[in-house]
Amino acid sequence: MSDAVSAQGLTKRFGTFTAVDGLTLTIPRGAFYAFLGPNGAGKSTTIALLTGIAAPDAGRLEILGRDALARPLEVKQHIGVVPEELSLFERLTGRQYLTFCGRMQGLPGDAAAARAQELLALTDLQPKAGALVAEYSKGMRRRLAIAAALVHAPELVFLDEPFEGIDVLAAGVIRELLAELSRRGVTLLLTTHVLEIAERLATHAGIIVAGRLADQGSVAELKARHGVERLEAVFEALVGVPAARGAALSFYGPRP
Repeated sequence: MSDAVSAQGLTKRFGTFTAVDGLTLTIPRGAFYAFLGPNGAGKSTTIALLTGIAAPDAGRLEILGRDALARPLEVKQHIGVVPEELSLFERLTGRQYLTFCGRMQGLPGDAAAARAQELLALTDLQPKAGALVAEYSKGMRRRLAIAAALVHAPELVFLDEPFEGIDVLAAGVIRELLAELSRRGVTLLLTTHVLEIAERLATHAGIIVAGRLADQGSVAELKARHGVERLEAVFEALVGVPAARGAALSFYGPRP
């Protein structure tokens, strides 16, 4: 089978600024791919290109064996997207929102309602199924967005910073849900700044720096290639994490 994602030379410019610069990305089917990089490196722009939210200025892109630039609507039927900035219908209940999303994906009414019920249980939202989304906490909203992205059983799911700004309990539910999806063969692309989560869950990883892919491969390959034991060390080697400068604390006086 073809790869889940195959991108060659993807480029996206905003005026004179190049956000994504000739990116070549390969994600095997069934992989849990951690897409890592510092703030402003181009992660969210890349996801916008991969999911059809934005059009590239150059490059080629295949998603699940389909030309994503020529057949974008067909591709979208087979992918799920959880954006960093959530936009949910707050005047619907959680159950109504998921049923609506199922109907929008073409599911019959009964099937959409049944799928909503299953996803509410899977994301630990069943106790609040009848509450308005406006009453949901940030972690609950994030779980609801993930449930909505799964309502049509997509083969490939993109998650942009799903652990951002949520508490430990919500993060635990999402982590276990993603691990279960991975076990079931769903291909996942995750952006996160929490390298511990990437280390625990990811089978593959790619590190983007200033719009360019610095390295990618299976997590085992990356560690071996860079001679380290942790994915965090690969990240630091490629990104170049600066050391703290003692002069920045000069107002405390000299070090003892």
